[in-house]
Order: sequence, then C-alpha cells, then structure tokens
Amino acid sequence: MADEAKALGNAAFSAKNYEEAIKHFSHAITLNPGNHVLYSNRSASYASLHKYHDALNDAKKTVELKPDWGKGYSRLGAAYLGLGKAEDAADAYQKGLNYEPNNEALKSGLADAQAAASRSGDSPFSSGSSPFGNMFQGPEVWAKIQTDPKTKGFLQQPDFVRMLQDVQRSPSSMSRYINDPRMMQVLGLLLGVNIQTSDQEMRGMFDDEDEPARPATKATARHEPETQPQPMEVSEEERGKKERKAEAVKEKEAGNAAYKKKEFDAAVLHYTKALELDDEDISYITNRAAVYLEMGKYEDCINDCDKAVERGRELHADYKMIGKAITRKGSAYVKLAKCAKDYEPAIEAFNKALTEYRNPNTLKKLNEAERAKKELEQQEYYDPKIADEDREKGNDYFKQQQYPEAVKHYTEAIKRNPSDVKAYSNRAASYTKLGAFPEGLKDANKCLEIDPTFSKGYSRKGAIQFFMKEYDKALETYQTGLKYDEGNQEILDGMRRCVEQINKTNRGDISAEDLKERQAKAMQDPDIQAILSDPIMRQVLTDFQENPKSAQDHTKNPMIMAKIQKLVAAGIVQLR
Repeated sequence: MADEAKALGNAAFSAKNYEEAIKHFSHAITLNPGNHVLYSNRSASYASLHKYHDALNDAKKTVELKPDWGKGYSRLGAAYLGLGKAEDAADAYQKGLNYEPNNEALKSGLADAQAAASRSGDSPFSSGSSPFGNMFQGPEVWAKIQTDPKTKGFLQQPDFVRMLQDVQRSPSSMSRYINDPRMMQVLGLLLGVNIQTSDQEMRGMFDDEDEPARPATKATARHEPETQPQPMEVSEEERGKKERKAEAVKEKEAGNAAYKKKEFDAAVLHYTKALELDDEDISYITNRAAVYLEMGKYEDCINDCDKAVERGRELHADYKMIGKAITRKGSAYVKLAKCAKDYEPAIEAFNKALTEYRNPNTLKKLNEAERAKKELEQQEYYDPKIADEDREKGNDYFKQQQYPEAVKHYTEAIKRNPSDVKAYSNRAASYTKLGAFPEGLKDANKCLEIDPTFSKGYSRKGAIQFFMKEYDKALETYQTGLKYDEGNQEILDGMRRCVEQINKTNRGDISAEDLKERQAKAMQDPDIQAILSDPIMRQVLTDFQENPKSAQDHTKNPMIMAKIQKLVAAGIVQLR
C-alpha cells in the first residue's frame, strides 16, 4: 500500500500537482515511516510550493534515516537556501559530497550556496571564505593547547572539547563558536598572535584549580632581578622514553617487513613488542589487528580495533587513525558473516568509521556490505511457491479492479522470486490502471531485461508509452515485440492505434494543446535531439519546405526517411 501511495505521489508530482503529491506521500509515510525516499519526495513537493520550513523538516528526517545518501543532503541544502540560510545550505551540500564526491547536483548546489553566502555577507569564518576553520585540523592542535598555560585548562571542560571536535570534523562549524572567548584564545594561539580577551569574558571559564596564574604587574616586575635563560635539561626519564620510542619504531618496521613476507606470527611478535615499548602510538595496535585479519583470527582483530579506538580517544589521536581502526573492525565482521543479519555489525562499524573520517575506501566497504546483506536477504526470502501464491492473489484483486491490493501482492511475489516476469508484467498492468505510468514502464522494462522474448512485456510497455502519448516509441516497441511473436493480436492492435494517432497528427486532426504536449515530450528525447541537431537533417527539412525537387531525392534514401518518419511520429513535422 505504501508503494502504491508513493507511485500516486510520483505521478502527481510529475503533473505538478504538488498538494496532491504531498497528500499521497504523507499517506505512504503513515504506512511505512522508515522509508527515507518518501520523506525526500515530500520535501521536494513542499519546496516546489515554497514551504521551506516543512521541506527542511522532511529533509532532516531523510538524512537521519539514510545518512549516506547524497540526495538527502541535496534536499537539505535546497530547503536551507529557500529559507535564506546560505551557510547552512553550503554545509549540507558539502556533507553530501563527502559521501558522493561526483554528484553533480550537489556540486551545483554547493556553488549556488557559496555564491548566495558571498552576496549576503555570511560569516568570514565559513570554510568557503576563510582558512581559520582548517587551522584546527590535526592532532598537534591538542598538544599546543595542552602546553600553553593560558589554554590547557580548556581541555578539562567537556563543552570546549566537544566544540573543538566539532570544528575538526567540520571546519565550517567554526562560525558557530567564534563568540566563545576560549575559542578566540585558542585561535590566537594557533595564529601566533595575542587576541585580546577581557578578564570578565574569561572569568568563570576555569575551575578554581585550573585558572592560570596572572602575570606579574609592571611594578612588581621592575623589582625582580633579571636572569639569563637557562638551557633545557633533559631528565633521565625523558631520555629513556625517547630511546624506547625509537626502539618501538624499529620493531614496527620489522613487523611491516614480516607482514609483507606473510610471516604473520613474527609480525605479531614485533608489533606486540613495539606496543610494550610505546603505548602512545595506536598504529602498533591497528597493524597487529591487520595481521590478525589476514590470519583469520577475526575476534582478535576486533579486540585490537576496540583497544586502538579506546586508547586513541585517550590520546586525542588523529581521526583518520581512529576511523581506520573502526573500518578494520567492520572488515573482520564481514569475514565472520554467514547470513544477512551477521552483516549488521559490519555496517554499523563502517557507518561509525565514516563519522570519524570520510574515507572513500570505507564508503566502498559499506556499500559492498549493504549489497551483500541485501542479496542474502533475497536468497533467504526466496520461495517460488509462495511467490506463485501471491501472484495468484494479485490476479484475483486485479479482476476485482482492486488495483492497490493487486500491486501489494505482486510486489510480495517479486520479493519471493525476483526473476518472475509474470509478476512484473501484472504489476505493470496494475500501475497502468492506476495512471502510475513511470512505475509501470519500469516494470515492463524489467520484464524484457529478464526475458527479451517475452511478448507480453512488449505489449505492456507499448500500451504505457501509448497512454503517455509517445506514439513513435510505442510503435517501435510493438514492432520489436512482433519479431518474437508474429501474429500476436494484442501487439497488432497496439500498432494500429499508434499508426492512427500518428496519421491524425500528420493530418493536423488533433488539438493544438495535444500537439504542443507531444512536441514538448518529443523534444526531451535524445534521439529526436540528435536528429534535429544534425546539419544534414536540418538541410533536408529545409528542402522539404522550399525545394520539392531535392526533397524527392531525399525520399530515396532509407536512412533519411527513417529519421523523417520518427519526427513525423513524434509530432515534430508533418508531411502533406
């Protein structure tokens, strides 16, 4: 029922009946509230009516349900632009591009949003107009803040830590925190300048024990004796720590060499030794996890990945490293998967890794895991016997003219047996009765994809194209079908109807409105566009109007006449 309501909504949207489309999409959402496409379609409908607040709410729900779907961010960006929030729109489009870097719609939307932001004078701290947000990238930022007496106390404050993490994930979010004096203090530290911050602003930002000592006043400073700076002395402990780190690096290199030679046991020993020498580099743990993955010790791999993430959080490690550890964990879960449900932990891990760092390889692994899960679900659900039963139920409802119920059972039959051409064909007929022509055409094409000799598929497709007033395409479809089933009366009747309509067009026996509609559709056809853009064909058409003698010569060329007949069938030209 939800699919049927969606189909009706799509048909209404195509006809620009946006209020009607919203009604159908809302009904579909009531029946299937977890379907992200329904919210996306309703968002587009609201946006078409300039109801951008409603469009924004639906776009947010779309992204919530499907955070890796580019179109959801496209809807989100369009809603923000409609509300005049260009910076938020740019951020939405950019997030979408993190998932789908080659999405042209997102690229175009981002350019529009950035142009709108520059016109409206949005914050200079947005990532599109200033590098300030990008200055917060990298693990060394944490070290600088920790070693500066004026800022180290900030790291004890959870709200500041969350702000800093947010800016590192999304540089454009800097604009949201620029009024916070602590953020300005850190920005000054990173820029190497002293940004003035009043005592009143800073008061209350520190707990009493974390508040830095105030500098001495000038009066006090004059009475203090001047001292020469003393060279830094390295303690025995520091010297020993450096030596252990250097030794750990050597062990890691030895582990890498053993790994390349597939000497996995030796590699594990070297990485373990490196970790014992230096527990402040999580790469030793992630490398050992990689070895366990190759050895088929998947549980050990998962445990090491969890350790790497936990230790990485403590050390404020680079998000790329943490993302890599979680991705490796997901890979181990994939290896352990034996049924569709077993892929769920892997998919969850890959999604978490992408929130840390948008790695294309991780996204690829996520897509592969989702595809494998879906295929296994279909295999586990596959049952031709139940599929036949549902198809028969659909036939009964079709005879009773209860087409939505028929669609429901045909859909279930397809899920049980995705290669059943009859189920697709019958569902196409139901969609045709409901006026949902795009959905019906999709099912008819699926019939022919499964079985190119299935004559009923051609008659279904031709009928839908006829109702869409694409008489030239319908005629071609029927002619192709006739090759596989000569004498098929249904196909012959369809051809006759198409020829009648084409002849009416040629004689001018149709209304100007119908002719205009047909021509508008035909002009969107790539084949028609190619014919009209061909210089030779343009000259041929000119000759038919102005030079009858040359026109007679053109009629002897079968290739040219085939193209002319296509233009005639489409209603573009008339031959009298």
